[in-house]
Parts: sequence; C-alpha cells; structure tokens
Amino acid sequence: MKASNKVYKLFVVDNIFDYTSGTGITKEEIENNPGSLNAVQSGEGNNGILGKISLEYVKTKNYKYTEKACLTVARTGSSGFVSFQPEGCVVGDSAKYLLLPEDIASTNIYLYLQTILTKNRFKYAYGRKVTEENYFSDFISLPIKTNKSGEPVVDETNRFSDKGFIPDWSYMDRYISKLHHKPITTINVDNNIDVNLDTWKQFRLGNLIEEPYKAHAYTKEDLDRVTDDTSETIPYITRTAENNGCEFRTSVEGLDYIEEGNAISIGDTTATFFYQSERFIAGDHMVIIRADWLNKWTALFILSVLEKERYKYSYGRAFVKEKIENTILILPVLSNSDGTPQIDETCEYSSEGFIPDWSFMEEFIKSLPYGDRI
Repeated sequence: MKASNKVYKLFVVDNIFDYTSGTGITKEEIENNPGSLNAVQSGEGNNGILGKISLEYVKTKNYKYTEKACLTVARTGSSGFVSFQPEGCVVGDSAKYLLLPEDIASTNIYLYLQTILTKNRFKYAYGRKVTEENYFSDFISLPIKTNKSGEPVVDETNRFSDKGFIPDWSYMDRYISKLHHKPITTINVDNNIDVNLDTWKQFRLGNLIEEPYKAHAYTKEDLDRVTDDTSETIPYITRTAENNGCEFRTSVEGLDYIEEGNAISIGDTTATFFYQSERFIAGDHMVIIRADWLNKWTALFILSVLEKERYKYSYGRAFVKEKIENTILILPVLSNSDGTPQIDETCEYSSEGFIPDWSFMEEFIKSLPYGDRI
C-alpha cells in the first residue's frame, strides 16, 4: 500500500479526539488497591503504565478513567509520549486520555494516530508541558477521502475540518493491517526454570566487566542519515531511550572510530542502556561496557537487573563510569550439588568468592515467551 498515492490535509487535534485530564493516583494507592485497570502517568516505561488498580477504588475517588480503548499522552515528565491502551485506563494528574468517536474507533486507527501524534513530540522537549491550549490546537497531517477523480470528498457539516475534509479512516485501518500480516509466534509456553531469589548474591558491576570507557563521540550534524538497512550502514547510538538507542543509521564511509558489536551502551546523563549486537558509532556522553561472558542473552538478563537502578539517576544525576563500576547487582550464583554456593578462591567476581551463574541467566532468557525468537 503506497502512502504516496494519498492526498493529505491538516487537521486540528481537537477536532479528531475527545480528551480528559487525569487527577491523583500514586504508587501507594496502586499497591494498596490492586486490580485490573491500568493506571497511566507520564513515564515511558511499560507503555506509560504505573501499575494496575481496582476499578471500584477509582470510582470511589472519582478519578478520570475509561474502559474503552484509548490513547494517552504524558503531560509532564516524558512530555508528549503517546501510548495506546487497548483495555482502557485511569490517568493520573500528569497524563490525559484521548478517545475517538465510537463509529470510528478501532485498534488499527488508534495505532496509526499514535504514530502521527508521536511525530509532534519534539515540540514538548526541554521541560515544555503538554497543555490543552498548545497540544489540542496543534495540527496533524492525515490522509483524506477522495472521489474517483482524486478530488476531496467534502462533509458539509465540517465534522472534522472547517474545510469539510474527511479523514480516510478505512485507509488508515488497512495501512496498519498490511504492516504485519503474520503474527510472531513462540514455542515457549511455560517457563519451567525455578528461580530462588534467596540464593542470589550481591556483585559489584565493576568486578564483572572490563573497565568501562567513553566512546568516541560523533556529532549527528556531521553524519548522513541513510534510510535503507544495508551492509554499508551502521547505527548511530545516542542517549535516546527509543529504538535500542539508535537515533538513525549512517554510512560507514569515512568513519574512523567504529565500535565492535557485543557491547552494552550506556547514556551516562540519561541512564539509558542497551545491548548492541552489531558494529556501531556513538554520540556524546556514551559509555561502553564489555565482558567475556557477554552475549545477547546474558546482556538482556543483566540489563533487566540494571534497569532497577535507573531511578537513582533521574533529576540530572549522571550514571558516570565510577558509579557504573560501583553499582551492586543481585545475581544467581553457581552452586554445589548440596545447594551451597561454589567458592572461587581467587575472588575474581566477588570478595566472598561467589561466581555468577551465566549459564542460568542465558537459559532463563531463552526460556521466556518469545525467547526463542531473540
């Protein structure tokens, strides 16, 4: 389906969506009132979901919620971050939910519009809040209905546009449907690996890895963006939290400092970290981690544990090399047949001689649903 064949027009966001601002909701409330309704605030992690809360509790507090599918937009924090909530949600005071008219709403159309709205996110960087005045008076470009001659079909009621243009909802639905015609499958149904956290031990990250180092920094203005994914291109890894840290791909021609793959990249001022399987170049403030035990499965395990430390480096606290090395991780360890920990007398990884069980970590990731597709 070629998008270039369509006619596009600008629409005011307010003419497309009904929106509601949230109030309240804290982590404590969610913990004390668990349920099945997603509670959304301004974060990007976990699709913006802070946790699941009781619908009855939400009703008693008169919090703003919907049980219909919707989009949410972060008002502060990760301002402009848009997520799709297929089962509805309750929104806190740092988010809003957006609803389409019932005769239009569908999963595919919501996903299409989520992508379009995300393109406007750059306008809310550097502390700019999403307000009703600036966000919902903004414009988005949408395909419109046309007749057989290619002329716009005009709605005299001006439902969506003061010029009578009508978004082509059917086209948007078909466009999303064409993107993934085959669902991703997995042979992993049940994870039968026992996890006993009581046997895990503490390790200083610096004892597990080679010395972290700053990558050579390239300035993005000096690089050419290449859209085709070929052997002649390479990812440009920056502090962004999106797309595995890849801001765009660039040509390898003329690059003097190329990082080999099988590494963990860390944005030190944002505490964003990803596993890089292929060769890459980096932007400013990027720290690189390497280790002899590192592969895509052990990396994913370590990154999941490391993610729990990320909250310590918000509000401008940088995740610099010294702090990276001194970070304490709790990991599974090799054990004897009687269940006691194996002890390495050289104390290579731990001052107490504990040895990380890299094989367990790898097998655990492989056993997860879709772990066979990694």
